[in-house]
Amino acid sequence: MKSSMKVHRVRLGADEYRVISPARPARGAYLHDRWAASMYVDREASEQLFAAWWLAARSPRSLVYVPMRGNGAAPDGLPDTAGEPVAPLDLVLVDHRVQFPVSRWKAVRARLGAGRLHTVKIPADGFRDEGADVHPLYGTEGFRDYLHFERAADTLFVVGSSLAFRQTGAMVRELIADEYAFRRGHGDPHHCVELSSGPWHRRRTRGRVSARLHIQYCEGMRAA
Repeated sequence: MKSSMKVHRVRLGADEYRVISPARPARGAYLHDRWAASMYVDREASEQLFAAWWLAARSPRSLVYVPMRGNGAAPDGLPDTAGEPVAPLDLVLVDHRVQFPVSRWKAVRARLGAGRLHTVKIPADGFRDEGADVHPLYGTEGFRDYLHFERAADTLFVVGSSLAFRQTGAMVRELIADEYAFRRGHGDPHHCVELSSGPWHRRRTRGRVSARLHIQYCEGMRAA
């Protein structure tokens, strides 16, 4: 699979940041945070999300930016969209070793510019073996290498190690695989994955940021 990306370099004071974003952001992608962070993606957006996860796992010095706010709020009728309107969010994936202060994101985003086009080749079976290569302590009290979530400037940040992105990347890949199975008549029509900051059950972290990200495949949706 080939994905067209833009690579931006932004200098902020003494620091320079490398930001990777889709050359043409998918229109069928929506992200908001009400009870927990919820994302809805169609075919194009799910493949773009998969590419972003691949880059986050293999580009530990980059911020992977997936713009979604421009698509507006998720269409009515989707789970967790009823009730009071919620503001749409963008998504950024970043390795924890970057130690990126999310408070700087608004300034970085404002300086992105046009960027340089770059084609990324992603193996069709990318992350296939990662799910089987789970750390022996994964899901236990002794394991700490989970993703965690932060919020700033209308953006949800998913922060973690390369291991965390590889293992959750296997789950994101299954989102697409399940959709193919359903089209062949062999799968459940509800395709989703839920990523958590740990094995415990909680909706919010101490800073009132979501501790979970629910991603659901919804074909053919567009906001009015």
